[in-house]
Amino acid sequence: MSGFKDHFSSASDNYKTYRPNYPTELFRWLADQCQQKQRVWDCGTGSGQAAVEHSRYFDQVIASDASAAQIEQAQSKKNITYLVNPAETLPGGQSNFDLITVAQAIHWFDLPQFFSTVDKGLKPGGHLATWGYQFINTGTEIDTLISEFHSTIIGPYWPPERKLLNDGYTDISFPYPRLEVPDFSMEAAWSLNHLIGYLNTWSAVKKYEEIKGSNPIDLIVEELNDLWGAEKSRAVFWPLTLYFGQKPQ
Repeated sequence: MSGFKDHFSSASDNYKTYRPNYPTELFRWLADQCQQKQRVWDCGTGSGQAAVEHSRYFDQVIASDASAAQIEQAQSKKNITYLVNPAETLPGGQSNFDLITVAQAIHWFDLPQFFSTVDKGLKPGGHLATWGYQFINTGTEIDTLISEFHSTIIGPYWPPERKLLNDGYTDISFPYPRLEVPDFSMEAAWSLNHLIGYLNTWSAVKKYEEIKGSNPIDLIVEELNDLWGAEKSRAVFWPLTLYFGQKPQ
């Protein structure tokens, strides 16, 4: 396995504060697909957003991340066990999971090793679900500005693994046939300050700052202010790209 590339431990509290929340309907739907709801593993849990939602439906949640700084930010629940653990090994050697999930993280994994671990960890008939999201959507010219910022200004500073997400995970050879899923999206009402805080969590923004010694958001902040206007908050949404598969019985 290649070494863990840590893009998110720095300012992990900002990651928890500014990243959008996944829809509750997604977790209810995932739980409904499982014959049993004893154990779920949320791999690459970050600050535990998905793990907390799983705790509403499953008896036991194992939530792991290779970043100790991210785990330190996670919200504790009685039925959640957080572990600092790479994605490519079973957390604490545990297995027999009804469901394994990966939220906005699978593109960072060593995929052959991770999928081998998934197959060892899932019960027969258990499910694997992975999802991700890309650009913010406001239905305004703000979307074009952020898309250009993403692809042009900080485009060279994205880690190469990010391309898997940008391509909607279409280049990933998942271990089980893809099952039909409903459409899910994240929705929020954000202030301009929240949007800027969110942009500051992007790994390419951090890399740009590291190399150039300045924040690239400064290059678009004036135009962003103009486009945002006097609105205190705006409705924003992100369609989710969801893979869902089942291990054979």
